[in-house]
Amino acid sequence: MAICGTFHKLRPLSLLTHLAGCYDSTHLTVSSNSVSWSIYLEQGKITYASHSVDPFDRLDCHLRRLGYQIPTLANETRGRLRLLFETDPENNSIENADYQAICWLVNQQYINSVQGAGLIDGLVKEVIESFLLVKEGTYEFKDKLNTLPNFCNLELQPIVEHSQKRLQSWQALGPQIWSPYQRPYFVNQSRMEWQILPEVQRRLSAILKGFSFRHLAILLNQDELQLAQSLYPYIVDGTILLDSPQAPFDQLPKTFDKLIDSNSSELVYQDERRTIIDNTDKIALEAKIPHPAKLPNIPTRTPETFPITLPIKTTSEQKATSSRGELATTTTNKKIYKIVCVDDSPTILNEITRFLDDESFSVFPIKESIKALMQIVRLKPDLILLDVNMAGIDGYELCRLLRNHSFFKNIPIIMVTGNTGIIDRVKARFVGASGYLTKPFTQSDLLKMVFRHLS
Repeated sequence: MAICGTFHKLRPLSLLTHLAGCYDSTHLTVSSNSVSWSIYLEQGKITYASHSVDPFDRLDCHLRRLGYQIPTLANETRGRLRLLFETDPENNSIENADYQAICWLVNQQYINSVQGAGLIDGLVKEVIESFLLVKEGTYEFKDKLNTLPNFCNLELQPIVEHSQKRLQSWQALGPQIWSPYQRPYFVNQSRMEWQILPEVQRRLSAILKGFSFRHLAILLNQDELQLAQSLYPYIVDGTILLDSPQAPFDQLPKTFDKLIDSNSSELVYQDERRTIIDNTDKIALEAKIPHPAKLPNIPTRTPETFPITLPIKTTSEQKATSSRGELATTTTNKKIYKIVCVDDSPTILNEITRFLDDESFSVFPIKESIKALMQIVRLKPDLILLDVNMAGIDGYELCRLLRNHSFFKNIPIIMVTGNTGIIDRVKARFVGASGYLTKPFTQSDLLKMVFRHLS
């Protein structure tokens, strides 16, 4: 029988500790603002946890990390997973869809049970990290139904300790950084003092557009907290600015907030811990974040990541190499990606061209689908964006024709459409589409899709 209630002040840690101490088996749901958390416990141990803010984006991020060690978790596999299990947020017909997706990966032997347990451990830690920030809302205890297999039974204490340490590290970066989903971008690259190759700096500058710390860290195969700590001094001195999180990630609780509670055993945020001197980057924090000159290299695990090397040269060394750096910038053969966009709407073509307005891309808009095939064959682009509903030849037919051409067997083709039904997505896969972008989309959505298929 379900037990429910309302709380004006919640202590998530106390609640979890009580449940673990009672060795209960239950499904706890907590709703705060527009976000709900689900935590499943089996005899006091956590078997899974999720929250309602784009669970498949969260799962996809963890699968991409795991994919560096497991080749079977390629884009095609993750795309198929979404087609099978991702549901419309307004019509969530599949219960525990993200967990069922993990079960499917294990059953289909894309990953083994040990890897599945490790995947769940990472997901639970991320969810508990946000859950510890909840302050008020409603709760409900439901009977736990054993309809799905358990891959792991996680002890509460290590998970909470891990989450608290990370929250304390995030809090030390406040008030500038108050969410892992804030989006950094360069405002003045001439002030950057990083010792990195011009080509790498250019690529990093392009990829920063529209991506949060968390999503950018996935692309770079790095930890988002370490990435934020490394960028922090440049955020303080104004070289890098931060945009607020995009929807729906703006619904999640902030990692930095004004709250002083001397009686609380949980994480406490205090603005007063921070001292800013003369509005410079001389900042005293209890976390003792080092000056950029003392920052270690951001660890990378594969050659495909972008090698950001942070230690700064001395002033004399910078002057000695500045002319060589300028020369390298002008003589380096930059990779310019050719992107063809086919859509019978001039508004959409202009919007996509504006979103991809960067030196990394050369965009070729095509309005008439009948003429598109020959123009695409002549241009031989690196990526193709196809509208689905067009007069003459629709996007599905054009995609099928392109896939029959030897040159376009492996070129990424992204279907761009307002259709959100599962049948449309399956049809896109059937004709050989690499991805599916739903209108309306943001610049971040478009760039994420483009870099995912060009990387």
